[in-house]
Amino acid sequence: MLKNFFIFLFVVGFSFNAFMQEEENPEAFDLTKIGQDVPNFSFHTIDGKTYQMSDLKGKTVLLNFFATWCGPCMKEMPHLEAEIWKEFQTRNFLVLALGREHSMDEIAKFNEKKGFTFPIGPDPERKVYGLFFTKYIPRNVLVNKEGKIILQEQGYTEEGFKKLIELIDRETK
Repeated sequence: MLKNFFIFLFVVGFSFNAFMQEEENPEAFDLTKIGQDVPNFSFHTIDGKTYQMSDLKGKTVLLNFFATWCGPCMKEMPHLEAEIWKEFQTRNFLVLALGREHSMDEIAKFNEKKGFTFPIGPDPERKVYGLFFTKYIPRNVLVNKEGKIILQEQGYTEEGFKKLIELIDRETK
């Protein structure tokens, strides 16, 4: 009986430790790495345009994965519009925002209320998101002109956002 109790404690302790390491390391949910070529995909926006990632070489591209119900996403998106898109759109730069698990209709209605001017569209089945990550939003991926991933981040903080702006500024000069 005592032996079974210690085995139980060992299993619970090991499981808890593994869980805590996973929670402390958001990169464990990344399927792509900094320095690798960005996966190729096609993306349809609410304004009827289609973007093919392979056609965007020569541009710096910020991929933003969000959901309309996500608090940090909703906090970040107005900053994407005002501090990144408005500032850098004339510098051979593109923001592509993908609404994870949303339909075209949901994203169109959402953007009618919000009025974002950067390209935005749905990723209803996580097909694009699933090329990059398995978990968590908001997520940003910055791709340089050569098509290499130079930044991947999870969540939204003012400090992290300032660093993103600085990196975009350097890459688009």
